[in-house]
Amino acid sequence: MSIHATFEKTTATPVRGPAPATERALAPDLARGAMLLIIAVANVAGVVFAGEPGVDPSPEGVDRILTFALFDLAHARGYPVFAVMFGYGVVQLARRQERSGATPARVRSILLRRNAWLLVFGFVHAALLYYGDFLGAYGIVGMVMTLVLLRRGDKFHRIILGLWALYALEVVVLGVIVALKMSAGSTGSAPLPVGHVDSLTATTYLQSMLDRLAEWPAHTATVLPFILITWMGMWAARRRMLEEPARHRTSLRWIAIVGLGIAILGGLPAALSAAGWLHTGESTAELMMMLHGGSGMFAGFGYVAAFGLIAARVTRPGAVVNSLAALGRRSLSGYLFQSVAWLVLLLPFGLALGTRFATPTIAGLVIATGVWLTTVVLARWLDRRGKAGPAEFVLRRLAYGRR
Repeated sequence: MSIHATFEKTTATPVRGPAPATERALAPDLARGAMLLIIAVANVAGVVFAGEPGVDPSPEGVDRILTFALFDLAHARGYPVFAVMFGYGVVQLARRQERSGATPARVRSILLRRNAWLLVFGFVHAALLYYGDFLGAYGIVGMVMTLVLLRRGDKFHRIILGLWALYALEVVVLGVIVALKMSAGSTGSAPLPVGHVDSLTATTYLQSMLDRLAEWPAHTATVLPFILITWMGMWAARRRMLEEPARHRTSLRWIAIVGLGIAILGGLPAALSAAGWLHTGESTAELMMMLHGGSGMFAGFGYVAAFGLIAARVTRPGAVVNSLAALGRRSLSGYLFQSVAWLVLLLPFGLALGTRFATPTIAGLVIATGVWLTTVVLARWLDRRGKAGPAEFVLRRLAYGRR
């Protein structure tokens, strides 16, 4: 049976009775909370090495293993998770408004206003904190989704499955080309093409701000095509695949296997090269990075499906799961908290901790994990007091008013 047929057979099964409340709420929030760890370890390497993606040019010892893991599991694999969950969230927001009695026109107005403010958030975020902002791009994508995709029927939304099947074929063909070039034994030892980021090496805050204002438009433009990933999130949300993960185990299992399989295999050549275990010529290195980026897009729904499967097995959420879910409900605040941390802890005019240790890769990962754990603890503290994250509070007030 094809994967497409498996999706359709599973999602066409009628739902008998509501899913348990804990199951409906747990998986999306758990995915968002765990997503922030992937984003943290990917972004921190970029900040430490002032590149995109961040890579130690000459790793040694354990740094080689860590660099390999970062390239294969995190670099170009964190933001697709963000994109899937963003698309999923648009459908969730629309449903909540409809349940409260809002008309379709009212729902559309709220979503457009919310995403317009998200674009503003992105600009401020980039200007003040971090060049690699995704909020502005997702604000634009969110407005397009609201106007073009939200009210479409199931038949229209099945188009995204065909598009992803074609894209998977393209990635497989590129993978075969890379494998053939590697087996042919190209000479040379060219480094992977990594982009330098000026704002991450600026020696003053004002100079970093000016650099970020110049970098943000181009970075935002590169993110806009990821509407294909957010559309996949909408497709999953329309079937409540994360609210009801136990009912969609077969689909989630296939999505996790295929998505993560393509991402891991496709990232393997670049990961080996980044770790210093594979040496190729310049043209092959460029193709490996193309394969790395293209295959990484499949990690988004692969990771999300894996989180859904984990949530389906949780019958009594404990402190760890509840804390991750609490962060997931405050993912915008957690994401912005990371940017503040990078500015203070890692940039040259801050504490520059990444350069104060003999192994910058290890230092960055320790800092990223520590920052993420801090957001988990803070989110749990806010959750116990029934308070939203500060960024969520501001965005809701701007989008909905005082109501």
